Amino acid sequence: MDSMDEYAAFLASVRRLTGLEMLIPDETGLVTVKVEDKYIVSLQYIEPGSKILCFVEITQLSHSAPKAVYRDLLTGGLFGQETAGGYFTLDPESETVIYNYFFDGDAAARNPEKFVDTLENILQLCDIWFERISSNMAETSRALPEQYSHNSIFA
Repeated sequence: MDSMDEYAAFLASVRRLTGLEMLIPDETGLVTVKVEDKYIVSLQYIEPGSKILCFVEITQLSHSAPKAVYRDLLTGGLFGQETAGGYFTLDPESETVIYNYFFDGDAAARNPEKFVDTLENILQLCDIWFERISSNMAETSRALPEQYSHNSIFA
C-alpha cells in the first residue's frame, strides 16, 4: 500500500467485509467509527513505511484511579503482557486509556479478511482490559477504609 488511493481501496474492501459503511478516510487518512456502541476505533494511514495505526478508546479513568490500574497498564506496555503486540497510552486531558496497534499496510492490503479478524481480536482484547480495569477500580474502592478513600497517599 503505497498511496492514499490504495488505502482508500483497501478500506472499501474492509467495508464490504464488515458492513461498516462509515469506514471512509478523511484527507489525512484518518477514519473513526464507533463499534458495538462500546468502543471508538480509529485507523490512521501512515504513508512513510506503509503502516496503519489502529487505536481504540477503552475507558476513561477517574482522577482517583488506583495504582493497580496504572501498574497493570504499565506492565502490559513494558512487557507486552496480554497486549497481543500492542501498547497502551493515556490521554493526559481526558484520562482515557487507549490501546494502540500497528498493522503492516502491505500485509493488510494483501489479506483484508485477516485484517478484519485481527480487528475483532483487538476488540476482544479491549473487552478483557475493560473488565480488568473496572475490576481493579471496584476492588480498590471497596478495600480502602472510608477515611482513606479521598485524596489519600494510599489510594
